[in-house]
Amino acid sequence: MNNPWEDIRLDDYENHMKLDSVMQLQTMNSMMKEQFEAYPVNTAMVLGVAGGNGLEHVRRDKYQTVYGIDINEDYLEVVSERFSDLSGVLKCLKIDLMGEADKLPHAELLIANLLVEYIGYDAFKTVVQKTAPSYVSCVIQINTDEAQWVSDSPYLHAFDRLDEVHHQMEENALCSAMADIGYLFISQTREELPNGKALVRLDFRKE
Repeated sequence: MNNPWEDIRLDDYENHMKLDSVMQLQTMNSMMKEQFEAYPVNTAMVLGVAGGNGLEHVRRDKYQTVYGIDINEDYLEVVSERFSDLSGVLKCLKIDLMGEADKLPHAELLIANLLVEYIGYDAFKTVVQKTAPSYVSCVIQINTDEAQWVSDSPYLHAFDRLDEVHHQMEENALCSAMADIGYLFISQTREELPNGKALVRLDFRKE
């Protein structure tokens, strides 16, 4: 059976994420601006790039190469069209992180936002080791109440199959997983969202 993310329409995903009751697209965009500027690097990789939210913050005078990785080829086609101004810098690659981590190139900064939830800690550790970045910046969703992990919206049923691949995230567990492969926790920030949820950014540096 294919990965559920291969069947989710980008319009449904983005329209859900930007609802006033969800606010994840907007919040993530501002967090990504900070991620791209945080470290002295000139190559980066965005895992689960989807429609390219946040890529407008990539500066040509800073970055030589930014890789956009996703399992959904349709998403990558949209990203290439939307960010044609990044031609020569942005390289979109269709890679299944669960089985094709060997295909990943090296990048100095690895950005994984709302991504670890869908591959789990062990697979993420493999991805990090293959990419061998100096810095890793992750954003995970924390449910601060007992609500369902996908916020209610008119697009809710587009995500019905995600339960097949979803893993509940916890800050300390991610820090522990990263320490296992030689990455030191260096910072944490938190942004509150509607519906009893929060986005937590955790950054790590290779020891």
